[in-house]
Amino acid sequence: MDLPIAAEVASRLLVLDETGSTNADLRERAADSGWSHLSVIATANQTAGRGRLDRTWTAPDGTAVAISVLLRRVPERPAARGWIPLLAGVAMTDAVAAQLPGHDVALKWPNDVLVDGRKICGILAEVVSDAVIVGTGVNTAMTDAQLPVPTATSFAALGATADVDRLLADYLRRLDSLLEALVSSGDAVSSGLHDAVTRRCATVGLPVRVMLPGDRTLEGVATGVDHDGLLVVDVDGASHAVSAGDVVHVRPV
Repeated sequence: MDLPIAAEVASRLLVLDETGSTNADLRERAADSGWSHLSVIATANQTAGRGRLDRTWTAPDGTAVAISVLLRRVPERPAARGWIPLLAGVAMTDAVAAQLPGHDVALKWPNDVLVDGRKICGILAEVVSDAVIVGTGVNTAMTDAQLPVPTATSFAALGATADVDRLLADYLRRLDSLLEALVSSGDAVSSGLHDAVTRRCATVGLPVRVMLPGDRTLEGVATGVDHDGLLVVDVDGASHAVSAGDVVHVRPV
């Protein structure tokens, strides 16, 4: 991949022809001070990617782009750091939407980007020492036949050609801007991040089924995202704040 625009935005950019996991590669380099804030590793051929809940994430060579970003300037408060996956989701939602006019591009809580209700991108954030690595996988050239599940989509499946260089550059700029505001203010509300997430979150207002740890299930209506980034679900008039779980939109977005 040739990424000249993104290379100007990233503090350091390493593009690999193939790798097992860009997050793992960046994790190995995180202790090196030469890898500064907004350093990036990217590839169009990731063979052992990992998603949430230790699920595997793979795609045929050249059909998706895997991107991992090292964030060293992060909020001091752990609660504020918990917003980083949602922050990255907003940044990627905006970057994808810029290339898909006329489509409904939205964020699914906590870390998926949807286009017309189907998943085009997933996000995984990992803490390493005093930094955070944010990994994203975007379906770019995947055909309908190559999509892993009926609820997935890609730029190609939507009849579009992804400009990966522009996508990455737009994502990095927005990611860094949102993060700087969060670090400066110290919280998601005063930084405007809470409003940005709420505006873009497709989950809010929908009936949802949430698979919780311990094989528990919560079914109700998602009514909002609280000031800590938790999904608020109303179940028969009682509000439940969900910090982690698999969320299924019970009806299409």
